[in-house]
Amino acid sequence: MKKWPQVVLLFWCAMAVIAPWLGFQPDAIDLAHILNAPSLTFLLGTDDLGRDILARLIAGAGVSLTVAGVVTLVTFTAGTTLGLVAGYYGGWVDRVLMHVTDVFLAFPGILLAIAFAAVLGAGVDNLVLALCLTSWVGYARLTRAQALSLRGRQHVQAAQTLGASTPRILLRHVLPMLAPALLVEATFSIASLIIAEASLSFLGLGIQPPHASWGAMLRDGVRYLLVTPHYVLAVGVSLMSLVLAVNVLGDTLRDNFDVKR
Repeated sequence: MKKWPQVVLLFWCAMAVIAPWLGFQPDAIDLAHILNAPSLTFLLGTDDLGRDILARLIAGAGVSLTVAGVVTLVTFTAGTTLGLVAGYYGGWVDRVLMHVTDVFLAFPGILLAIAFAAVLGAGVDNLVLALCLTSWVGYARLTRAQALSLRGRQHVQAAQTLGASTPRILLRHVLPMLAPALLVEATFSIASLIIAEASLSFLGLGIQPPHASWGAMLRDGVRYLLVTPHYVLAVGVSLMSLVLAVNVLGDTLRDNFDVKR
């Protein structure tokens, strides 16, 4: 039972990867099977256009994981770089970068993402861009705080005395000390991004039809909640299982990296 987060995450990742070879057709409309209940033919039933809910769940998992992965990679790199520069150099560089960070922190992240998505327009590219513009702040603040304390360590001062370049010091002597904390932050960020992608798609600002998205599926299923509750339940349980697994995995990593233990 202790391995269930890894099992759930591996399951969704594997399904998203092998989906093209399973023969599913998530966008195939079949008006003869509208809002069918779960059966041997359609294990989770069909939606309001006769599309296989299971196939669309798997396709939606691929979309959510891809968006979360790309945004995490971009924001991890950008936020960590800005935080390292601000924390290591200090002075006016630190003040300018942290003032910019404070501006983004002054607004809830999801509201900023909605605003950016509304301005940029709907679509997966603009969705990724909107989430990238709002998700780098956590990495920057965490990295800056750690870098401020690490730049006075003896091994960093020794590298400076030996004439090591600033990029080498940051990459070889500072960044490895930050890796555990940044890895935990990235794990929680992935869970938040999955929810953010679903929220924006639910509002019509994310993935557009006919492509599958868990948020859009929830929006469509709510209209038929009393008729076909299995539609919303299937999507809701899938979203909850993935986000919960990622969060529990993040808690486990944080406990394992705790030096006090």
